[in-house]
Amino acid sequence: MTRTIVALSAGLGRPSSTRLLAERLADATAGALRERGETAAVRAVDLREHAHEVVDAALTGFAPAPLREVLDAVVAADGLVAVTPVFNASVSGLFKSFLDVVEPGSITGKPVLLGATGGSARHSLVLDHAMRPLFAYLGALAVPTGVFAAPEDWAGADARGGLSERVHRAGAELAVQVGAYAPPAPADPFALTVSFEQLLAGE
Repeated sequence: MTRTIVALSAGLGRPSSTRLLAERLADATAGALRERGETAAVRAVDLREHAHEVVDAALTGFAPAPLREVLDAVVAADGLVAVTPVFNASVSGLFKSFLDVVEPGSITGKPVLLGATGGSARHSLVLDHAMRPLFAYLGALAVPTGVFAAPEDWAGADARGGLSERVHRAGAELAVQVGAYAPPAPADPFALTVSFEQLLAGE
């Protein structure tokens, strides 16, 4: 069975450290799944490419086809990696706006690994004060280890094992949750919600 991981990144720049962190976390998860004897397919989604579609969906209530395909991939995934840059001490507007157009209940119970990037390690609390409550509200199951990357993590500090160690630990945690994840059965649109007796009674 192939497990699918969708890696969402909300970086606005190119190149993007947010995209790089999302890719590293997804690769670590896929590697941990392979060590468990499972195959993994990773899809990276750069939300920057869908920014206008996200706004259109928020305004009209209907997602344009390219965004609809991304939303369907998120719902169908066995696990998510979600990474945002820190803007004004919270998640970016693009990241939040995308989650606002995810259908309520569609990612309930889905494992997710949280990540963020920012200009200072002082912003690392965004993982716990902004991201965890947001995904808890959506019903997703965030793994214990979130990963924040500051500029120094991409240089000397990472060479001493800091960022790499956190990435691999978080990836291993997500792999465990993905391995145990059972997607909910699709709802039957023709299933009766009341019994025949209730129908006959006019209830």
